[in-house]
Amino acid sequence: MRVLVYGQENLSNIYTIDGAGQISMPLVGGVPASGLTTAELEQEVRRRLQNGFIREPNVSIEVEQYRPFFVLGEVNQSGQYPYVNGLTAQTAVAIAGGYTPRADRGEVEITRQVGGRLVTGHVPAAYPLRPGDTILVKERWF
Repeated sequence: MRVLVYGQENLSNIYTIDGAGQISMPLVGGVPASGLTTAELEQEVRRRLQNGFIREPNVSIEVEQYRPFFVLGEVNQSGQYPYVNGLTAQTAVAIAGGYTPRADRGEVEITRQVGGRLVTGHVPAAYPLRPGDTILVKERWF
């Protein structure tokens, strides 16, 4: 996450969300970030900085880099790819070199983490993806 605290160059930096879902910032320590929008995280950082450190902090946060997504199965180039906004299963397959001749083009299997658990489901190719998703393109049956 890119955190900008205007007028405070020592606090403005790129912070990584750790395995516990927190960013660690000077003065305020660990700030829970997992599951928050950038606006909610801005409010939390602002609140913590106001708590005895900076009178009226002006905080801006944006995503520097999303978690990658993974494409497996009947595609030409299985692998890990950088996530971009607006990604669907179909565009993910295109990024992975397209379908092989044996691919089931109707639906894909997506595995994603929901509430701390991995959940797998069959979805249409136009289904929107999230960072960290794994897409499996299965073989079609004749």
